[in-house]
Amino acid sequence: MKTDFYNKMIAWRESHIKEKQFILILSFVVGIMSAIAAFLLKSIIHIIQHLLTAGLAKSEVSYWYLVFPAIGICLTSLFVKYIVKDNISHGITRILFAISQRKSILKLHNTWTSLVGSSITIGFGGSVGAEAPIVLTGAAIGSNLAKFFQMNQKTMMLMIGCGAAGAIGGIFKAPIAGLVFTLEVLMLDLTMTSVAPLLISSVTATSLAYILTGSASMFQFFVYEPFAVERIPYLILLGIICGLVSLYFTRGMNYLEGIFKKIKHSRYKIMLGGGMLSILIFIFPPLYGEGYNIIEQILNNHAESTLDRSLFLQFADNQWVLIIYLILIIFFKIFASVATNGGGGVGGIFAPSLFIGCITGFVVSRTMNLFGFNIPEANFALAGMSGLMSGVMHAPLTGIFLIAELTGGYNLFMTLMIVSVVSYLTIIIFEPHSLYAMRLAQKGELLTHHKDRAVLTLLKMDNVIETDLTILYPEMSLGQLVKIISHSKRNIFPVVSHKDEKLLGILSLDEVRNIMFRPELYERFTVGQLMISPPAVINKNMPMEKVMEVFEDTNAWNLPVVDDDKHYVGYVSKSKIFNSYRHVLVHFSDE
Repeated sequence: MKTDFYNKMIAWRESHIKEKQFILILSFVVGIMSAIAAFLLKSIIHIIQHLLTAGLAKSEVSYWYLVFPAIGICLTSLFVKYIVKDNISHGITRILFAISQRKSILKLHNTWTSLVGSSITIGFGGSVGAEAPIVLTGAAIGSNLAKFFQMNQKTMMLMIGCGAAGAIGGIFKAPIAGLVFTLEVLMLDLTMTSVAPLLISSVTATSLAYILTGSASMFQFFVYEPFAVERIPYLILLGIICGLVSLYFTRGMNYLEGIFKKIKHSRYKIMLGGGMLSILIFIFPPLYGEGYNIIEQILNNHAESTLDRSLFLQFADNQWVLIIYLILIIFFKIFASVATNGGGGVGGIFAPSLFIGCITGFVVSRTMNLFGFNIPEANFALAGMSGLMSGVMHAPLTGIFLIAELTGGYNLFMTLMIVSVVSYLTIIIFEPHSLYAMRLAQKGELLTHHKDRAVLTLLKMDNVIETDLTILYPEMSLGQLVKIISHSKRNIFPVVSHKDEKLLGILSLDEVRNIMFRPELYERFTVGQLMISPPAVINKNMPMEKVMEVFEDTNAWNLPVVDDDKHYVGYVSKSKIFNSYRHVLVHFSDE
């Protein structure tokens, strides 16, 4: 009965609502649901943090910091292992993988599991951000809604973008940043077809966020100085420093994550991650949670408050101790973030990049001021946030618009633009991909704005492998080969071993054309004597972009395909790839 009702509903929708109009309706619904998810996540995090830390004195070292983070990681790990039973970490990377390799399909549980997992993790002190989990939640809402209404792959990809834009707009009250984030980080193309749904989701989510939480900006920032031309050299210096810190952030996170991946047993991961995180937060309390309260203190000229509850509180009046303390926090923040996620917690790098950026900008400006310069520290702290986000995510526009919308500091656009662009230009010298994308880029699984590469990424080897070629064995005689050729429609034949069917070589009709009509030679020659080596061999797991490189290097038109154990799988031809490429390109580019 349910199936009949569902089929009738889909049929009614298809006959009464045009697809373009329905996409706009879906984008509106996705925006509302993403904003509600963002509101729930932030509310639960704040409730847990308030219950745990409200009674802790700011003037005393708190030993509870040795307990809370480890409990949070343990609870999250149990939740993931026994309830979710799936990997929900690296939310943005999972979205990029779904777009590139899973036909834009995200699992249904992603609509709520990341929300729950990150609430526990961050509420108990996990040193990560809630943004990546909520973006994954929003994207999963969009993907599953599109799947429910039987929309095509292109529309599902767009709905993932709408969910991401809505999540960013809802959690930050930043509609432009939501749109730009989707275009820069998720690398969806900006077309007339996509811009309207993305804007609808982002604006809808932001509007609902204003209704639910009020009209105030995320960071209350009241004191800033207007842009001054004479500060451009200092801003360029800050941009270069942000780019280098972004490089440390990116490579350091990758290296430390690799260490945790080598630990096979989850129990040891929890012990190492929980222990490391708890000790770091005990020594450096600002590492507790997202760190947005620290950002607000720095922006409003209360940087000395970052020493509250720390072992260094007695040195609060010493400016150099404060600077060294904050530099150590920059250094150890990636350790705390990786310990959180590697130990079994759930969170993203959005908040850590903003946190480190703010401190970087403040440290640079305060240090310069101690040497007699006149640098506006709040301006540089904001610019540092924009610079780190631009460098880590390779998304300068996202960094610029997000910081402007987060603080209401729209008069600082020139300051933000200079630092963001310089930071981005600095890091791309060393790292061509963002921290989100580099894991997929290394495997050739990343969808990009480069149209040719994007289409090749969407092509799958399984769809272009031809298996209708007749297999030959090396012990076959020329006479047997002639009989096979007489019934074959192909002019090339793979030769495999009789025992395990591993590819040994190929035999082309051109190689035997001059002897195939001489019966006296039929028993003299065997296939093993006549076969030749192929120009190259394709592995069935090879990315399509790499396959095309092999074709170009060899000037071949047909190449054999094998698995990892060299067993023959089939053949792939340029013509087949070109036909599939044309089909995907038409669908991918259709307005």
